[in-house]
Amino acid sequence: MSSGFINPSGNSSGLNQTDSSAINSDNQMEGVTSSDENSMLYQNQNNQQLNRYSIEHPQDNRLPSIDYVEPAFWCTISYYELNQHVGESFHASQPYVNVDGFVDPSSPSRFCLGVLTNINRTYESEQCRKLIGRGVRLYYIGGEVYAECLSDSPIFVQSPNCNTMNGWHPATVCKLPPGCNLKIFSHHEFANILARTVPEGYNAVFQLTKMCSIRISFVKGWGNDYRRQAITSTPCWIEVRLNGPFQWLDRIWPQMNGPGSLSS
Repeated sequence: MSSGFINPSGNSSGLNQTDSSAINSDNQMEGVTSSDENSMLYQNQNNQQLNRYSIEHPQDNRLPSIDYVEPAFWCTISYYELNQHVGESFHASQPYVNVDGFVDPSSPSRFCLGVLTNINRTYESEQCRKLIGRGVRLYYIGGEVYAECLSDSPIFVQSPNCNTMNGWHPATVCKLPPGCNLKIFSHHEFANILARTVPEGYNAVFQLTKMCSIRISFVKGWGNDYRRQAITSTPCWIEVRLNGPFQWLDRIWPQMNGPGSLSS
């Protein structure tokens, strides 16, 4: 299996690898079954356990801890062409969601990019959209998020949480070939990082908001190994905002003598 790791920051930390156990090519993910109904049942049972995560009050451990609360929509997906947000964002409530290039109406488990119009669409974006095909499937299983490339073209993923788990530079962009999958977020890992970061103060906690968003480009990559240095230079890409972790930070932030909530 061929995979590529691109370090857009130019850090020479050995990230330009040709193979990694982090990428799976057998389409098997822990907790994912061939039945969508069984997968949904698994998700409903296992993501309930996330509510057990809590952080001691940053200012006074005698005060109630700040618990993680699972939101109704586990992620919000926004679609971009270059630096322009196109269409309305998609709010995912199901344990998996397909983001594809077709023109069928979207559903609770499907975000079809083909129906989105853009009067400023470039020729390059138009050609790229034709290659998205089946796109990417995102799974939310037992507090972990996976991305599976269903397209005939590769996708490119930048996930600071995934990079931390694998010991890569935080800005690493991972090329995910067709038929492969990658764990792109772990709530358990995030909770551990948050617990270690809270004593460092609200500025350090604020930086963790970067872990709550994952960027995925279709067909075209970006970084040092490509002519495009930023994802906003790629023709078609999505941002996946993980609402649960972000809202958890939003409840912790005001308790740390910070300037206010993260969403203000």
